[in-house]
Formats: sequence, C-alpha cells, structure tokens
Amino acid sequence: MTDIRVHGEPVGPAVTLGLLAAWALHDAEELATGPRWIGENLPALRDRFPGVPEPVWSAMAAVEPREFAVAVGVMAGFVGSAAVAGHRTRGRSGFYQGALDGFGLHGLVHIAQAIAVRGYSPGSVTSPLIVVPFTLWARGRLRRAGVLKPARARDVALGLAVAAGATVISHAVARRVVGGR
Repeated sequence: MTDIRVHGEPVGPAVTLGLLAAWALHDAEELATGPRWIGENLPALRDRFPGVPEPVWSAMAAVEPREFAVAVGVMAGFVGSAAVAGHRTRGRSGFYQGALDGFGLHGLVHIAQAIAVRGYSPGSVTSPLIVVPFTLWARGRLRRAGVLKPARARDVALGLAVAAGATVISHAVARRVVGGR
C-alpha cells in the first residue's frame, strides 16, 4: 500500500500499523520477563513500598504465566484494532490517536517504575528504546500531516484510564480462558 498524503506529509502504514509492531516488540519483553520478575521481586517490593494497598500485591501475585500470556493476546486485539482504525482513516481516528498516546504514556510509566525500583522492571528496556521514540515519531508524522488532535491534560488522563481499563479487561478475559480465580 502506498503512503497517503494529507497536507504534504505522508501518513503511511509505518505510522499507523507500526503501532502494533512497536507494541509487539515491547510486549515480547514483558512476556519474556514479567511473570518471573514479579515472582522473584514481589516480597522485596512489598517491603520497600508499604503504602501500596494489599489488593494490588495480591492481584500481582495471582497472575500466572499462562494468564499473563493470554492477557497479552487479548491486548493485541485492542492495539491491532486501533492500528487498523488509524490506517483506514489515514491517522485521523481518535481511537488510534488515543491508543498511540496511551502507548507512549505506558512507556513512561515503565521508565518511572524502573526508577522507583532502582533497577530493571519488565518493559523498562523497550520503553526508552522503542515505545517512547515510536510514539514521538508517529505523533510528529501525524502533526506534519495536519491530522494530529491536540493533546490536553484531559486526554492524558483519559488515555491512561483507557489503557488501564484495557489491561483490566484483558486480564479478566484471560482469567476466564485459563480457568483461574
């Protein structure tokens, strides 16, 4: 497929469908390291961050590797749908732009987590190498094409809320599929 020129700058598949590719690379890191890292680090995290409510720690401890893998697959459906919506609308889709922003913010959260634990946490390698740069690059391409919606503080909060909601839904579906609690 060829690039679509909107205001002189192309909005092609690398900008829109690239969201799914960047997400897949990032989540491959999370799949490879997440469950084991949580199992090995949860006791130390509980001690280090006593203000975190116990239900958060319990929820983290309850996620089994198979459930985590299925949840990543469910999330692929959300991200893939957003990427396709962006591709079909030449980057104009609010769903796509919101997912792109949520992806970038998600990367910043991973970086903040690594800072908080003073070391590696799942997703902290690909966040500064792939997630944040891809998001900034794609937003720049959308801006140059004249289709980027302005990001307001409300949009940031909504993007994080949607990402959190998609994560909760993904894990709920996964728990149902694998027969967990």
